[in-house]
Amino acid sequence: MKKTKNFASRWGFILASVGSAVGMANVWGFPNKLGANGGGAFLLIYLLFVFIFSYVGLPAEFAMGRRAHTGTLGAYEGAWATRGRASGKIGGILGWLPLAGSLCIAIGYAVIVTYILKALIDSLVGTLMTADTAAWFGEFSSSSFSVVPYHIVVVAGTLLTLYLGAHSIEKTNKIMMPLFFLIFLVLAVRVAFLPGAAEGYKFMFTPRWEALADPMIWIWAMGQAFFSLSVTGSGMIVYGAYLSEGEDVVGVAQHTALFDTIAAVVAALVIIPACFAYGQDVGAGPSLLFVTLPAILQDLPLGRLFAVILYVAMIFAGISSLQNMFEAVAESLMHRFPKLSRTAVLAILCVLCLGFGIGMEPISKWGPWMDLVSIYIIPIGATLGAVSWFYVMKKSELMEAMNTGSLKRRGELWYGIGRYVYVPLALILCCVALLMHVAF
Repeated sequence: MKKTKNFASRWGFILASVGSAVGMANVWGFPNKLGANGGGAFLLIYLLFVFIFSYVGLPAEFAMGRRAHTGTLGAYEGAWATRGRASGKIGGILGWLPLAGSLCIAIGYAVIVTYILKALIDSLVGTLMTADTAAWFGEFSSSSFSVVPYHIVVVAGTLLTLYLGAHSIEKTNKIMMPLFFLIFLVLAVRVAFLPGAAEGYKFMFTPRWEALADPMIWIWAMGQAFFSLSVTGSGMIVYGAYLSEGEDVVGVAQHTALFDTIAAVVAALVIIPACFAYGQDVGAGPSLLFVTLPAILQDLPLGRLFAVILYVAMIFAGISSLQNMFEAVAESLMHRFPKLSRTAVLAILCVLCLGFGIGMEPISKWGPWMDLVSIYIIPIGATLGAVSWFYVMKKSELMEAMNTGSLKRRGELWYGIGRYVYVPLALILCCVALLMHVAF
């Protein structure tokens, strides 16, 4: 079977990376965290962490994938092997943890996208525009096997977009990402005309400086930046494996971060002013997507149309992120087990995802699962990656990988920020997440 190994263009790579980063962490997670953590103060801290992570963490993952020419398992093995063959074997084993994180988060994420597809269909047929949104959501979200057909469409459809590897990932994201940004800009313009929307803008862009003294706001902003940029020690490594050696990894990482941040802010410009206009809680959690926003849209002229385009954009965001999670697992498995074809690996992933997803219906069962993954596996995987690149791997090998294709050579400053700022931040996030889980 013909498969394009590399992305065909720089912008194809950036759009695919943006697609991976732009997901529920932007469309729902960022407005929710912003709303629950002080508005403008949270935004300032978040932007600081995005700058740091896009300068060191994200480009390091791209560079490791490009150096290994494969995904997570090969990248960890290669980084550790700079300290000897035996160390390389240890790295190859450790790489299974962040890879497991990608698979586990994909299984749960697919369920969330399934519910978004349900909301889209009900918006199209008009059901959602006349229903009591709380009762509507409660009915299907608490019933087992209520959305199985939608789940099959999401999982099988996403995996089909991976059939040609980097080629099909690039092609689909060149369509989905521009449409995503266009749709949310249209929605943001519409929301701007709502009475009371100005209060939402004030909340977003006027920092309460005393909030900067709250350490938990810093922790939430840091965690949001990690997850929003998909710096998880796994996902972005596989896209790096498809990156040309003529590209500057810091440059493409910063472009990825720029568009990811724009997506998050534009999503917030839709959700937060709308919530202020209708007196709704901006930190409402999952009900924001499936109860609060539909209720607001019911009251708007052409609300049905805006509901459709909202959920279409969210489907694009969800599928583009799922592509990255699934591809990270698929590429690594094909590297570790060369006799497995891409078709066979995708079939295995389809069975696993559908089996777990359908077996763990309804959505109420997914809370503990997603907590387990987000609190333990993902932060630990991100920390493991940071330590592997900046403390285990030989500095000369890391810098060679980083400076391949770069017009501006990175040196002691870049390495120092990675070793003495980025790694400690990852460790802090990991420890705080574990302590919060134990405490609560």
